[in-house]
Amino acid sequence: MPRYLSLVRIDETTMPADGPSPELMERMGELIEEITKAGVMLDTAGLLPSAQGTRVHLNGGEISVTDGPFTETKEVVGGYAIMQCKDRAEAMEWAKRFLKVHGDEWTLTLEVREIAEG
Repeated sequence: MPRYLSLVRIDETTMPADGPSPELMERMGELIEEITKAGVMLDTAGLLPSAQGTRVHLNGGEISVTDGPFTETKEVVGGYAIMQCKDRAEAMEWAKRFLKVHGDEWTLTLEVREIAEG
């Protein structure tokens, strides 16, 4: 079965100041439990804010390192999931359910990409 990587893209400037509410965390826990019991979820986690990240860049054979926050972009990867689904349609259904759990106060983009095997 194909595996899919979901990247959660968040605009850190528009997310709720206090982060996810306890109610959201409860709904998210229930959904993750359901996805796991369905045998689909292989791994998932949220990521710390970009201010605590580091970018390593290669350009013309030279490596540079930049500590966050990264002012040139507002949208960052806020989390990920690796799922094993029977097909892309199933991966998209789980992705839509993940977004709906967040309710109206969040603005998120979920990028779903099949993992190349081999």
